[in-house]
Amino acid sequence: MKSKFEFKSCINDQQKIVRFLGDFSLETTPFVAEKIGNFSDFIRPSTTIFITFLPGSDYKKTISTAKKINREGLNPAPHFAARSISSKKMLEDYIARVTGEANVKKILIIGGAGKEQIGPFPDTISLLETGIFDKYGISEIGIAGHPEGSPDIPDIEIKKSLFLKNKFSETSEAKFFIVSQFCFDADTIINWSKRINLEGNKIPIIIGLPGIAKLSTLLKYSLSCGIGNSINFLKKQGSNVLNLVRTQEPNDLVRKLSNSEKALKENNIVGVHIYPLGGIRKSSDWANAIMDEKIKLTPNGFNVCY
Repeated sequence: MKSKFEFKSCINDQQKIVRFLGDFSLETTPFVAEKIGNFSDFIRPSTTIFITFLPGSDYKKTISTAKKINREGLNPAPHFAARSISSKKMLEDYIARVTGEANVKKILIIGGAGKEQIGPFPDTISLLETGIFDKYGISEIGIAGHPEGSPDIPDIEIKKSLFLKNKFSETSEAKFFIVSQFCFDADTIINWSKRINLEGNKIPIIIGLPGIAKLSTLLKYSLSCGIGNSINFLKKQGSNVLNLVRTQEPNDLVRKLSNSEKALKENNIVGVHIYPLGGIRKSSDWANAIMDEKIKLTPNGFNVCY
């Protein structure tokens, strides 16, 4: 039987976990969205859903997905991938339509996967310099964060780009935020946020968490994203072949981060984004169960009671 102190400690830890997830966001691709009847069947009203814009894809499908998400009472936040935007005309049509037809107020700008550039925009700074996001009333602009670096961008370039985005955020009418790449280690996330803030970053940080997925799926995405320490962590987990087919939940990671409230506050970490690598419904159900406090604490993490 737990003592009164132990019981109170468990309640406090549960509350920390719920507070940590808070207003979590999710993401989808237009391809996945076409297969889903209604997101609102399993995602709660006003939840932000980011919409990817992958190399070679048609931005008009991202617009259609944003309209669908908006109709269902959710908050669409489309990606703008600089190197995949073919012209200024396309950029203006894209932003005009998502704001006008899907009531978009929040976006995420990224350079884009790989180095191939099909238009006049080599990077996110070149998108910002057009002034087009302020022109169309975007109120929140997200940028990418890289706790473990990027396979496409040298660290010195990442540092320079973040400095320039901070400068730009001071003159923009929009509020800026950073969404980090997913990571499996709490210390790596905290240390990265501390480092970039010491280097002058003032933009609030949203932590990227891996969603619910098989270990083999997580390893595949980690390899494609080039996140070194996380790849090593996953390879160790996958040394047992049976682990590769088991569904993984980031419960231990969430527990450790949620117990670091002081560090989160000190480093301007203000939210959580879930990468639903094994399916958006699985990750949404997991997060909703936590928000409903359907969890049982374990020594280092917790179990979710669906």
